[in-house]
Amino acid sequence: MMDRVNRQSKSPRTYGQFCALARSLDVVGERWTLLIVRELLPGPMRYTDLKNSLNGIATNLLSERLKTMEANGIVERRLEDIGVVYALTSWGAGLREPMEALGRWGAPLLATGQGDDAFQPRWLTLALPALLRGAAASPPVELGIETDGFLMVLRVEEDGPSTFVPDRVPASVFTAAPDVIVALAAGAISIEQAVAAGEFRGDLNVLRTAFVPVRAKATPLANGD
Repeated sequence: MMDRVNRQSKSPRTYGQFCALARSLDVVGERWTLLIVRELLPGPMRYTDLKNSLNGIATNLLSERLKTMEANGIVERRLEDIGVVYALTSWGAGLREPMEALGRWGAPLLATGQGDDAFQPRWLTLALPALLRGAAASPPVELGIETDGFLMVLRVEEDGPSTFVPDRVPASVFTAAPDVIVALAAGAISIEQAVAAGEFRGDLNVLRTAFVPVRAKATPLANGD
């Protein structure tokens, strides 16, 4: 893999430094590149859907970035039932961990509120595992989270939290505005406050386990506790 990446990596600009961080920035440091990765982390997307989700990017710039990312081994094109889609390679998917860390670092910058900035619900598939780092549960729990018409599943297990877009609706679903979900994950509001601001159906203990206040291994509560 590394031999292939070293031969193929291309960037219009380079720092010219023999440093892993500098060379990483050579590959993913261009404007929009990491945001394209963010869009593709939940799963493959068609070009049109990718363009619509990336508010503000010009069509020619998106095409240029995708070509460079494909040449660098970060994304690949696939032919699926819905047509040609763009997907992360295994090397590209490895950006999840550093991007979650960067998201945690930047979380205080959200304190000023959304304002006029664009927002896509699918972005929470990256934000929630980042904010809930350290949460764990045995046995695992799965909680549906719905916001602005978008449904994802937050799964918390011994190895930590993860998110995915489901093919079925889970038994327990929490529906709320994006800022409520982010505030709950960040520990800024309690579960009771979050439920009061949104809507919940299913086993409340699943919600309590998924968003356990103490970021440590949790065991689902027994009914009635």
